[in-house]
Amino acid sequence: MLTAVGGCQSDDAGGCPKCGTVVIAATGDPSHLLPPLVAETVGRDIGDQVFERLADLQPGAAPIDTGAYRPALASRWERVDSVSWRFHLRPGAHWHDGKPVTAEDVRFSFAAFSDSVLDPPARAYLAGRVTVVPEDSATVLVRFTEPSGEQLYDATYHVRVIPRHIWSGQPPERWAADTAVAHLVGSGPYRLTAWKRGEHATLEADTTAEERPSIRRAIWRFAADPDAALNLVLGHEADLLETAGSAERRDRAARDSSLRVLTYPSATYGFLGFRISGGPRNQPHEIFGDAATRRALAMAVNRETLARSAFGREAKAPPGPMSQLLWIWDDNIQTLPFDLAQANRALDQAGWRRPDSATVRQRGSRALSFDILVPGTSPTRRQLAVAVQAMWQAVGAAVTVTAVDFPVFQERLGQGKFDSYIGAWLDEPSPRGLADQWTRAGWDALNYGHYGNPAFEALFRRAAAARDVGTARRLYREAMDTLNADAPALFLYAPANVAVVSGRLDGVEIDPYSWASGLRRWRAER
Repeated sequence: MLTAVGGCQSDDAGGCPKCGTVVIAATGDPSHLLPPLVAETVGRDIGDQVFERLADLQPGAAPIDTGAYRPALASRWERVDSVSWRFHLRPGAHWHDGKPVTAEDVRFSFAAFSDSVLDPPARAYLAGRVTVVPEDSATVLVRFTEPSGEQLYDATYHVRVIPRHIWSGQPPERWAADTAVAHLVGSGPYRLTAWKRGEHATLEADTTAEERPSIRRAIWRFAADPDAALNLVLGHEADLLETAGSAERRDRAARDSSLRVLTYPSATYGFLGFRISGGPRNQPHEIFGDAATRRALAMAVNRETLARSAFGREAKAPPGPMSQLLWIWDDNIQTLPFDLAQANRALDQAGWRRPDSATVRQRGSRALSFDILVPGTSPTRRQLAVAVQAMWQAVGAAVTVTAVDFPVFQERLGQGKFDSYIGAWLDEPSPRGLADQWTRAGWDALNYGHYGNPAFEALFRRAAAARDVGTARRLYREAMDTLNADAPALFLYAPANVAVVSGRLDGVEIDPYSWASGLRRWRAER
């Protein structure tokens, strides 16, 4: 039975308010907690207390900044040559079952994250690109196939080290079926002591660690939906919620004087993407294949108003395909203005006319008529689509909105059976994922609209290859200027998250890429 926050007994002679326990409300239930198998953010949040990276990138830092990494499982590291880094494991590092962490565990973990059967997202960055060589029991050499400014990032960010002595005894295809708590052994500040699927998971501080966390016990309670998760906090059955979500839920939390809300950047950005080419006939789109038309329609949309109406005053209209968290965000990036008069003139110049004062523009026999595809599972995207529909109707476009089940949505995107769609992506700290979303390299991946611009792609490659932050920022800004001028999409929103925190917790600082990773430094004051 799950112990309530206020009903536990002290395990310290001097007493401990609420036993140093924190209860975290989460939406959804993790499918697994072993890092190569984790697919949901709640699984990542729990796993990041149990398993460790070699080093941690400071929140908001550029991955190419080698001075922005903090020791984790590795206490220190050094560059050996243009393609190699040497890592020295933390003295005394051990698994929660008492066995020492060794360089062989590191090699085994990199192999797991590169495995074709497990197929974790990190495989794209590691398989065939990285070789791991143990030099002794506590020293490991990570060697890349080619020079890159993000080698330290690739050597540390993707891989959480897992115990070879537990997982090497069974083939990877059987790992997903093994959810035994006894096998989910890590080296981090907390150990997993209970996991009841669909209900809760319990972590206890590692009592053998040199520095024992103030929070001795952390309990994740799994709720079916965001409202149920918030109700756990409002009912004082939980202390913390990663994000309240809607403005209505934020207001409910703010009205409770025993709670406080913390705003922090989200790693998400949303957009309305145009199908520029592709589709069943693999031809340029009759409307959106024309950059002048795309630019005109972009100037008819008030992105700032849309972002804030959908996500609250903390949301912003991004200056390109990026979240508020991504380090290349730059308010000086050139974007197309919201200007209805200019939008109307540009549509006229692109050949879209209103014959005999008709409400819908035409170019020749083709009406300016198209559809916006959205997933039916997202009321927010539908709301945005309807708002954009009204703005475009005001300049003479006939726009429909089609909501479909998410599997159908994904299928239609993959087949090019859409005119435009509203999508969203989750950033990682490196901007290189934008290649799959907005270059020709991603036509078989995430670039569903088949956008391709050689000038943008050349600038993007130069930016990605830059070794210092200043040069990279300048080149990314130039690349985004070029992308925005071509208007392959309307970059609609970059929201902020609002965490709900009990007033009894202190020292809560949030890393948006793994929001609960600072748990070991939090305190329960009462």
